[in-house]
Amino acid sequence: MIVDCDRCQVRGDACGECVISVLLGAPPTVELDTPERRAIDALADAGMVPRLRLRITPVERSA
Repeated sequence: MIVDCDRCQVRGDACGECVISVLLGAPPTVELDTPERRAIDALADAGMVPRLRLRITPVERSA
C-alpha cells in the first residue's frame, strides 16, 4: 500500500487523527507493506494510535 498524503481527499482536515501524522509527521508519500499495515491495525485496535484516514482522490485521465 502506498500512502500518498498529497492525494488524500481529507488532507488537512483529518491529518491530526491519522496514524501517518501520529507516527511519521505526515510525509507526502509512505509505502507500507502487509506486515506494517497489520502492525498499525493492531495498534489502532488497541487504541494506541488512530486509524489510517487516507481517502484517495482519483487521478484524472486525459482524453
